[in-house]
Amino acid sequence: MLVVTCPVCGIEGEEADFHYGGQAHVRRPATTDPVNIKDEEQRDYLFIRHNPKGLHFERWRCDRGCGKWFHAARDTVTMDFKAYYGITEMPPLELQQQAKGTWADYFKSVAKAK
Repeated sequence: MLVVTCPVCGIEGEEADFHYGGQAHVRRPATTDPVNIKDEEQRDYLFIRHNPKGLHFERWRCDRGCGKWFHAARDTVTMDFKAYYGITEMPPLELQQQAKGTWADYFKSVAKAK
């Protein structure tokens, strides 16, 4: 059983009190430049997701409390939640630095873009 804590309203409950929303930080390509979307970008948005063993970043919705979406960092091996953070926020820096593989590449690209 997963115990989840909503960072918005602070309610804590079992995973059935929340709704898993898939991978975090998925950016819809049509949001910024809908005219110039490449087929590969749209394919990646619809079908390509990370599935790492270890630290993973996910979206969750608080169904029992406030109804807001939020992000969580969870270890897929131990099932422990490492952090909860807002839907428009990035994970804590120490978790970004612990990320491996495609997540590490993603956080490096976001840092370069700033």
